[in-house]
Amino acid sequence: MIRKAVAAWRGNGRSGARDISTDSGVLEKAPYSFRTRFESERGTNPEELVAAAHAGCFTMALASRLQTAGVTATELTAEAAVTLEPEGQGFRISRSALTLRAKVPAVSEAMFAELARDAERNRPVSKLIKAEIALDAKLI
Repeated sequence: MIRKAVAAWRGNGRSGARDISTDSGVLEKAPYSFRTRFESERGTNPEELVAAAHAGCFTMALASRLQTAGVTATELTAEAAVTLEPEGQGFRISRSALTLRAKVPAVSEAMFAELARDAERNRPVSKLIKAEIALDAKLI
């Protein structure tokens, strides 16, 4: 399976801008620029997209782990907060902090914690990120 996205850019790093599109069409010429990345201008940025991928991959993985254990979640809501910080002449993603709030009937805290840790460690996006991945998982 191969998934694709296209990022187009015009201009220099600070004043340039353009858009990002995905094969699925969910993102269709979504604007991105220095201002969407480092300031608060409306649009997307690479770190936001990594965060969305990490949160989505994690919740799907945990739902599968729960299903294998014979449990179905009422709701899984994960937020990934990706940290971008300076490194040398550039930047690096240093952390992705996952915060999970879950409604899962008939599961013990111990089983839930084990399944959440396994989902966090063994998913494609988690493996892709070469940074610390923090997980805060709680049943609500």
